[in-house]
Amino acid sequence: MPGKLYIIATPIGNLEDITLRALRLLKEVDLIACEDTRHTRKLLTHYQIQKPTISYHEHNERERTEELIRNLESGLNVALVSDAGTPLISDPGFRVVRTAIDTGIQVVPVPGASAILTAVSASGLPIDEFAFFGFLPSRSTARKAKLRELAGIKSTLIFYEAPHRIKAVIDDAREVLGNRMSVIARELTKLHEEFMRGPLSTIEIPQDATRGEFVLLIGPPVEGESSRPEQLESISITEEIDRLISAEGIDQKAALKRIARDRGVSKSEVYRLMLSELARSKK
Repeated sequence: MPGKLYIIATPIGNLEDITLRALRLLKEVDLIACEDTRHTRKLLTHYQIQKPTISYHEHNERERTEELIRNLESGLNVALVSDAGTPLISDPGFRVVRTAIDTGIQVVPVPGASAILTAVSASGLPIDEFAFFGFLPSRSTARKAKLRELAGIKSTLIFYEAPHRIKAVIDDAREVLGNRMSVIARELTKLHEEFMRGPLSTIEIPQDATRGEFVLLIGPPVEGESSRPEQLESISITEEIDRLISAEGIDQKAALKRIARDRGVSKSEVYRLMLSELARSKK
């Protein structure tokens, strides 16, 4: 009989935030696959767990997947953990889970800590509906394009972000989405846990915020206000087409379709406006 692949959530900061079931299974499995073996070893040492570990990260995911599947097929039980929180959430793991399922190996989720849900629960923003999008693009042009895609969503938006980019992300979000209510959470479950709340225009990032990851939550547009900021309407169709083609490498047809969706009008209307702009420019 093949072994089982356990997807085990680990603490996001406070080592007490791990379930009894997770601890039992980490003691019982034959092998633990983790992003950083040194990081996971601290958790295992804290709970006096002595099990072999193997690295599994974005740079060796392909070859490690094949190795882990062979171990599972031979009857070994394997635990997959990330450095913090629930595996696969903006972390490697999809390839081995997908391959295990396709191979007929049982995949067993072991729920626990999650930075997303931790931040959501204490955010004070509407959370009857919310959407998570991982990390935004690192370049401002591509980041604004992604935010324009999300501008019409009437739910709380959630992102992960690195300390060195968080201020630029907030500035771009304010420009594209308008001055929505927002929350930034950092050091979750740790000694210096902090929530910063307020409109995007007033959020201030502490000078010492240089480590870890942030969770950025942006509230939905206020009822009665346009879900698209005025900046979007002020950009000409031709300028927006050129920007999309340059930033994302799409053709004019795809750019027209994107603009129509973002502005809430038909593609034929966007095409008509483009022709009108081109005609005016030639006069």
